[in-house]
Amino acid sequence: MAEIGRKTETWSSRFAFIMASVGSAVGLGNFWRFPYTAGENGGGAFIIIYILCVLLVALPLLMAEYAMGRKSGMSAIEGVQSLARAESRSQNWGIVTWIGSLTAFFILTFYMVISSWLLAYIIEAVKGDLHGTTAAESGQYFLNVIGQGEMPMQSRWYMLMLLGMFILANVIVVGRGVKGGLEKAAVILMPLFFIMLIVVVGFAVANGDTARTMAFIFEPKWEDVGFKTFLAAIGQSFFSIGVGVGLMITYGAYLDRETSIPRASGIIAASDTFVALIAGFAIFPIVFAAGLDPAGGPSLFFVSMPVAFEAIPGGEYFAIVFFSLALFAAFTSSISLMEVGVSWFEEREGVTRFGAAAGIGFVLFMIGAAYVFSLDYLDFMDFMTEGLLLPLGGLLAAIFAGWILSREMLVSELGEGMLMNVWRFLMRWFVPGFVALILVFGFLDKIQDQYHVPLPGALEALLGPNWTPPPAE
Repeated sequence: MAEIGRKTETWSSRFAFIMASVGSAVGLGNFWRFPYTAGENGGGAFIIIYILCVLLVALPLLMAEYAMGRKSGMSAIEGVQSLARAESRSQNWGIVTWIGSLTAFFILTFYMVISSWLLAYIIEAVKGDLHGTTAAESGQYFLNVIGQGEMPMQSRWYMLMLLGMFILANVIVVGRGVKGGLEKAAVILMPLFFIMLIVVVGFAVANGDTARTMAFIFEPKWEDVGFKTFLAAIGQSFFSIGVGVGLMITYGAYLDRETSIPRASGIIAASDTFVALIAGFAIFPIVFAAGLDPAGGPSLFFVSMPVAFEAIPGGEYFAIVFFSLALFAAFTSSISLMEVGVSWFEEREGVTRFGAAAGIGFVLFMIGAAYVFSLDYLDFMDFMTEGLLLPLGGLLAAIFAGWILSREMLVSELGEGMLMNVWRFLMRWFVPGFVALILVFGFLDKIQDQYHVPLPGALEALLGPNWTPPPAE
């Protein structure tokens, strides 16, 4: 095989790079995970802890991934292997980004399916068919739409068509390259995303219960702070920024020498945090105004929000804007996750970028079809990626950047002086330990919550009581 060289494409401007990176970081989790997690884990107290975790854990790792990407100028997998060779270390350190790249692919398999649900709800909203005056009715309607309720086969074929359409859009954008695809999509969609976000937040604040939302998300409740609060804050900061999957290494490979990695990383982390902080005001004011209990995850979008929109004047129109906003966030994240694999495949001799995108898209469709027919597969893959693979990839990336790469290797990327001293201290002594906490205790917490696996008494004190079955009627 011919020797693999540096990438020849670069971002056309710092603005394009930041828009693409913010688009990759801002996803559905900013809307349906962060606000609810904050509200349930101490409100303002959680947010203070979360911002500290972003500064001390996520931001240093983000800088490390961009630095590794620009230094190598290759795909995530090839780049880490080349850096290991340059440090006279084993190429087996490529496992860092093999795990990350596989995690990106596995996340894509269910992200595409959830995005097809959003597309279905946009179509239903445009037709004026979103309905459900109670959470029970809305929940049944959701199951009917995604093929898990009445007339399942008819709905499943419809969902397969929408899944294929969404994957095809990803293939076209990623297949067109960095400037013609990824960059153009980000530069167009992200400004539209922020405009739509402001519109939706304004509508929700004007028509909803803003005071209760403020109290739920921002009022400090220090009495609710415990070990799980810190665990949730570390995990949320880590997952939200988009590190640990090889994505930011991949985007760093297209970065020119004039862009300051520390400054750009700060802007991207701040933008993602800003969206996470105000996303709750796009959702919870109208959820509270409709008398619904707050929730997290897909049920918030597909069950609670249709009920809330039906309860307020003009809600049917803003439902279209809201689900379009969510679809934009999903699309800018999904194209970046697909780029991780395409970037590596196009380095293989005889493989074109569009061919790589089409091949990955076909496999995604086949796996996504299994999710359409059984949500058990989707739940398991979500558990494996978030509970195990994502923190494992992040832990290995932190160890590689902090302990395997020399200071001299990254000075040209991050600069010398106090910033480098602080960054290197955090990457060696702080970040790996805290990511390890997510890996061990986060995994145990998820198997307790999702699969009701009983934990020893000592862990119950940290992670909460074991699940007990409801009494038989």
